[in-house]
Formats: sequence, structure tokens, C-alpha cells
Amino acid sequence: MEIYRIENLTFSFPEQENSALSSIDLSIRSGEFVTICGKSGCGKSTLLRHLKPALTPHGRREGEILYRGKTIGEWDARTLASEIGYVLQSPDNQIVTDKVWHELAFGLESLGFDTPTIRLRVAEMASFFGIQTWFRRDVAELSGGQKQLLNLASVMAMHPAVLVLDEPTSQLDPIAAAEFLGTLSKINRELGTTIVLTEHRLEEVLPVSDRLIVLDQGSVIADDTPRAAGEKLQRLEHPMFRSMPSPMRIHAGVGGGTPAPLTVKEGRQWLDGVLAGTPIEKREVDHRSDKEDKRPVAIELKDVWFKFDKHAPDTIKDLSLKVREGQFFGIVGGNGTGKTTTLSLISGILKPYRGKIRVGGEDPSQARPGKLFRGRLGVLPQNPQALFVKKTVELDLLEMLAGEKLSAERKEERIREVVRFAELESLLQSHPYDLSGGEQQRAALAKVLLLEPTVLLLDEPTKGLDGFFKEKLGELLKRLNEEGKTIVMVSHDIEFCAKYAEECAMFFDGSVISSNQTAEFFAGNSFYTTSANRMARHLDPMAVTEEEVIRLCRTSP
Repeated sequence: MEIYRIENLTFSFPEQENSALSSIDLSIRSGEFVTICGKSGCGKSTLLRHLKPALTPHGRREGEILYRGKTIGEWDARTLASEIGYVLQSPDNQIVTDKVWHELAFGLESLGFDTPTIRLRVAEMASFFGIQTWFRRDVAELSGGQKQLLNLASVMAMHPAVLVLDEPTSQLDPIAAAEFLGTLSKINRELGTTIVLTEHRLEEVLPVSDRLIVLDQGSVIADDTPRAAGEKLQRLEHPMFRSMPSPMRIHAGVGGGTPAPLTVKEGRQWLDGVLAGTPIEKREVDHRSDKEDKRPVAIELKDVWFKFDKHAPDTIKDLSLKVREGQFFGIVGGNGTGKTTTLSLISGILKPYRGKIRVGGEDPSQARPGKLFRGRLGVLPQNPQALFVKKTVELDLLEMLAGEKLSAERKEERIREVVRFAELESLLQSHPYDLSGGEQQRAALAKVLLLEPTVLLLDEPTKGLDGFFKEKLGELLKRLNEEGKTIVMVSHDIEFCAKYAEECAMFFDGSVISSNQTAEFFAGNSFYTTSANRMARHLDPMAVTEEEVIRLCRTSP
């Protein structure tokens, strides 16, 4: 039975010549698990918002969307509110109350359910999602993973027939993301709920998906099983193939024919077949972190303690950390462990109550902003919208150079350079808030780079970016690093850290519990490591990146 039918859907935003969606024809069956992917700005979020009328963007639309056989506009608002659940990309944008239990009940109260029904459904959802232990906590105390789980539970309390999710794991650490997607799979499998979601992290979601739909410039270019869709992208040599799971990309790099492995398990079995009987020398993992580095110290934190309120628990606990000049330093760890707070301390936004922080030998909390940020320290926050202050992307970029003593020609040249890199040419006249999540990330990074900083602090720079632009970002950061710029990056993207960072550290409970050169840091871990390493570590524990696994296969006799 069809739950959605989309017929010849074309959509354009106001005052935009190009269509955001073009001639979309799709059918989604009841109970399907459908994943939609594509490059940043390809129309994924726009398509999802058309599936729930209350969130449909303003603009010019042609074509029809049918829900359960009737035009979606024919259904009453209450039915659509209860039957079509929607989970946003940012957990904080969806939470409306201050207590966990009240958030669970809010949707049911809005729909007018009686108290006994509300209590029963809230108790059932709290039990199903494992929320009992934090049922009465303040929402502000929750981690990002807990907030997103609460959003999902609040929507599921209304017993929706369809669950629509817009990049729900983009702000979650790898373990929380895997748990969240596992919960979605359980909902789909045990409750029969139809799930339609957009996602850039495809490693975990494709194995549980029935279909993969790939968009490119507002049009569908692939619609098939995840394996078949991935193989089609490979044949087309399409940039989105770079977003496919690591086993599939390693298989393509080796030239292993079809079918391509989709999961780590399948990849390991395929790898064993390829290397059967081949003698392989296992490289030992060196977990020592005391390797000598004689480069001057760019950033130093020593015995740092911090808490947000006098009576609040410590967020940062006895943190000591050194980052050398010209180093690319990656920081990983779970949600709520203090990573973002540390970046705020380094940039002088927050001040510790004990310990010392030095950036280039100076205390950042005592430095004048003009001196600290012009040509010295560049900060890309987790929420890129925090950097936007003008009505168009072009004006926002010009605003960054307002205080610079440069000729108009030189300003235009610098803006052209970052616009070309970030692929913002078609977005210059758009309002920054109208951009997709990935487009906002690119525009924010362009603003930061205009400051020409010697030290870059990046908080989740790959959030919302497709595999194609991640590679471009990685190569740019690598080039900046080779030019001598110091980079400190907080990220949940293990694959990106493993490929580009020079050294990595893991945060836990407000402090660094481990740091090492990147390969040694990730080698041998069970969860905080790459799919490539999980696939090949029984053969070579030091094979951390896809390139190393491909090399392992090609160099074998």
C-alpha cells in the first residue's frame, strides 16, 4: 500500500530562477525505510518539508503530493499533526518545554488527549526509549544524544504512521548516532512505522534501509536498494559515491567486481577472500604518547577547571593540553564531555576559575578582540548561523573586511577566492538563513577564512557536508596546515579526523584521557575508529584509512 505518492513535483523559492526540486516522481510504500542523500543544497530538506504541510516552505509549487490516496492538502491539520511525525536536524530547535516528562506529554496535550491516555503513552514511550532514569530531569541538563532521543520519543507518543527525519544524527557522536539509528530500525521493524530520512552519515543507516534515493540539483538520479544505488553512482562516477560506506568505496578502489560489500561484516568477509593465503606482516600499535615534538607551543592549557555556574558541576576538570605551531589537532569524544567548552575557553569567550590558558603566549580572555581575531584566531562555531548578521551571503562576506585597510579591488579579490573555494557563487544573493545546513557551513567557513587566521578553531566543520565537499574541505585544511596554520578541530566525524588530523585526543568527563599520533590513536579501538580499521584490523591494526586498506590489497602478491 502506498502511503505517499509524489507526482511531477517542481518547487522554486521566491525570487529564485533555478528550481529547488524538479519533476520529482516518487512512491513510498507503507512500512518502508527510505534514506535520501545528495550533495549539500540538492533539495533534500526541501523535499522532506513538502511531506508535512505545516513545514512546507513558501514558494512556487507544481505537481501533486498524495497521502494515503488523497491530496495532502485535503487532510485536516489534526490528522496530519498526529500521523506525520517530523524530527529536525538540531535537537534544540524542536524542544519547547523545560522538563523531560512534560516534553513527552506536550504533543498529546496539544492534540487534546485525556489525562489517562497521556499518562499511559508517556510511560510506554519512556520505557521503550530507556528514558526512565532521566524522566524528571531538566531538558537543559541533557546531552545532544539525549535531546534527540527525547524529540523522537515525543513524536512517537502520538503514534505516527510516518516518521520524517532531517539529518537527525548530524550533532551526535558516533556511539550516540549508532544507538539512535538502531532505535529507528527497531521502530520500523517492530512497529511498522514508515521512515523517510535524509542523512550524510550512511555507514550505519544504509544497512537498515530498504531504499536509497539520491538527489542531484533537485532531481532524482538513483532510486533503488542501497547496494544497487551505490553501484549506479560508481558507474556514473558521480561525486556522491564518495559518501557511500567505506567497504563499498574500498571494494571500488581495489576493483573487486560486484556485488559490493555494504557493511563492515561483508567487507571483512570480502577482504579475507581477496587476501586468502597472502602473508601479511602485522604492524604493531605504539600507544605511547610521549613522542618528542620540538615545534613551539601555539596553544597551552594547564590544570584548567571550569563550570558554568557557581553551584553547577565542573564541565572542565583539570585539563592540560598542548597544541604545537603548524599542528592539525583533532578532538573526539561523546556529547557533553567538554569539547566545545574547551574551544570557547581557548578563544577567550569563557574564562576558567582555575588554571591557565595561553594562545601565542597570551591569555585569550585578556586580549582585545581586534587583536585576538584579526589575522590570528579564527573560530567556526558549531552553529554557523551565529556568524550571520546581514541579509545576503555577499553582504556577510563584505562585513568581515569592513575594518581592513585594503583597496576595493583587493577586497573583491579575497572574496572571490573564498567564494570559489566554498562554491557559493549561486548563493551570494540568498539570505544566509535560507540556505541548507551544509550551505550555511560553507558560508560560515568562508567568513572565517577571510580573517586569514594563523590559528583555526573548528567546531564540527563537516556537519551537514556531503562526502564530495568533505574532501574539498579536507584538502583545503591540509593546504592551510602545510602553509603553517595551526588547526584545532572538534569533530564527531571519525573518518575525517583519521584522514586529515596529525594528532588526535579523546575527551571524557571534562578532560583528555588519551592523545596520540592519528594512526596510533585510532588503531585497535572498537568504536572510536574508522570503518576501514574495523574491516581490516585483524589483518593490519594500523590500517586506519580507506587508502591504507586499498594499498594493503594492491601490494599483496
